[in-house]
Amino acid sequence: MAASRTVKTLQRSLLAVAVTASASGAANAADRELLNASYDIARELFAEINPKFERWWEAEHDESVEVSQSHNGSSAQARAIMQGMGADVVTFNQVTDVQVLADAGLVDENWKQAFANNASPYYSTTAFLVRKGNPKNIQSWADLAGEDVEIVFPNPKTSGNGRYTYLAAWGAADQRLDGDEDKIRDYMKTFLGNVEVFDTGGRGATTSFIEREIGDVLISFESEVNNIRGEYGSDAYEVVVPPVSILAEFPVAVVDENAEKNDNADLAQGYLDYLYREDTQRLLAGFNYRVNNEDVVEEFADRFPETELLKVEDAFGGWDRAMEKHFESGGLIDQLQRR
Repeated sequence: MAASRTVKTLQRSLLAVAVTASASGAANAADRELLNASYDIARELFAEINPKFERWWEAEHDESVEVSQSHNGSSAQARAIMQGMGADVVTFNQVTDVQVLADAGLVDENWKQAFANNASPYYSTTAFLVRKGNPKNIQSWADLAGEDVEIVFPNPKTSGNGRYTYLAAWGAADQRLDGDEDKIRDYMKTFLGNVEVFDTGGRGATTSFIEREIGDVLISFESEVNNIRGEYGSDAYEVVVPPVSILAEFPVAVVDENAEKNDNADLAQGYLDYLYREDTQRLLAGFNYRVNNEDVVEEFADRFPETELLKVEDAFGGWDRAMEKHFESGGLIDQLQRR
């Protein structure tokens, strides 16, 4: 089984290399090239979307384009752009990583109003991937504080994915423990203490859980855990969507300074608009992302279990307050992890 998984990982890596190489070669022949900086686990998603967009743009505008991709943790991508990476657009998994670009003058300050649904063409939540049979009977966030439970999820200090996991665990505990912060902190200490691996990004966490066979449960976006189960088989893994979790938005924005410099302002706008088209929304739902298009929601209703989705704005007073209280140096996560 381990050999089979290794082969699958190699195949996936070779596919990513092939897509990148193909993009690099084709870009020489294209009239224009667009660079999308995206989060760590979105490689396969945009490898599917980009060729469709390229064909659509050429049919509509009689102009060939090539979309290139860059993938890393969302926060790392924001830092790379601030240090000079010339991305025309960003498709991130956390609002604060777009906002830091807006604060630096690289993205319009009103970027949330530039596209529908707070500039989030799709969304997700946080879910659990457990091994077949769910041997530790993990059904909710409370179960993750068990004495013999080993957890894998990305580091909240480096990953938007990880921050959503941390906040979902805290928010569910807050609800379950009636806001008693001492009890919430005790739970979170145990929860964080059960983490076996803090990888820098979501894809690294997946590799630790699948390839290295570390842990009883992988916590990641619902889309990611379902895609993993689809790739590696329902006979080996199960997905658990807890009854309470968190709304994970996937914000997009034009990096105006770069797009204008690259003469790509219209192309960048068109690319992000394309994510809201019904056919693209259907493709996104096929990758296990939740969408807002009503027809697509109805079509894929059986795929997405009902769960209470906490909003960062309501549960934590917004991302600015959440970042300051929990994730900045010396914040609560640092305090909770002290031995």
